[in-house]
Amino acid sequence: MPSPSTIAGPRARSRGRASAASLIVLAIAVALATGLAATASAAAPKLPTCKVADTPTKQRSLGQWQRSILDSALRLGSGYKPTDLRNASTAGLNSGQYVRSLVVADLAALAKAARAAGARLVVQSGYRSYTTQKSTFAYWVRVHGYAYALKESARAGHSEHQLGTSIDFRGYGGSLPWDWTDWGKSKQGKWLAANAWKYGFIMSYPKGKTTLTCYMYEPWHYRYVG
Repeated sequence: MPSPSTIAGPRARSRGRASAASLIVLAIAVALATGLAATASAAAPKLPTCKVADTPTKQRSLGQWQRSILDSALRLGSGYKPTDLRNASTAGLNSGQYVRSLVVADLAALAKAARAAGARLVVQSGYRSYTTQKSTFAYWVRVHGYAYALKESARAGHSEHQLGTSIDFRGYGGSLPWDWTDWGKSKQGKWLAANAWKYGFIMSYPKGKTTLTCYMYEPWHYRYVG
């Protein structure tokens, strides 16, 4: 019986060699791609693990409010207190909460625009002193335990509220934002997410960024950066 190669003839043998060559090229390409991917993965920087510490932040003077980095490790001192605090009512909002005077003009513009859009806002929390934040964190520890509280609240000295340039908002006449499943889906929450940046405010703790910020998603917390 003739061999299969004899029956197939020269063209079939040529196609066989071409297929083998293609497989070799494909194998080399896969190997190269896999190697490059592994190299890229190895080279990609990894985020540091969130740690609990009490390291003084480098930018800790009142004039460095835009660049003061605060997280679970970096903090302000207990004596840090803005000297130019103004009632939120000066920005056309509710009274009883305070922000630095440098925030007022843009906060007033934001509040006016939100009201015109049917998303009227209230300042739930503005400036908090070191002592107030100590009590606030202790409350959440009692409610949820220390480990969980570390993710939902800042320890004294670590809160952006101590800067006097951060605000927790809620909807006018509405419930507390953290009582919602996702306040970011409320009319006020959606309006802020789309428009707050126009007035110099940014959301400090966005959804899905806990490994970066070390805190849970807070669609109501905005920091003024100017």
